[in-house]
Amino acid sequence: MYESQDLIGRTDADEFVEFVRTGAEASGEFECTSCGYGAIIRRELPPCPMCGGELWERAQWTPFTTALSGLKSRLSR
Repeated sequence: MYESQDLIGRTDADEFVEFVRTGAEASGEFECTSCGYGAIIRRELPPCPMCGGELWERAQWTPFTTALSGLKSRLSR
């Protein structure tokens, strides 16, 4: 795990939340902390194109996210 000066938030020892400011070099999936807009970044984090927010959180990822969201809509019929 890397430590960065762009790292802003931490919770208790069992849970880790990484917040990254606009302008930091980043790679991966991020969500704007202000509006929830999702972006895949492999460069410097831009301001959020939806709300102009400047703080991002690494998105929670699971290989089943897309599959399960479609399944949920089919099961609730």
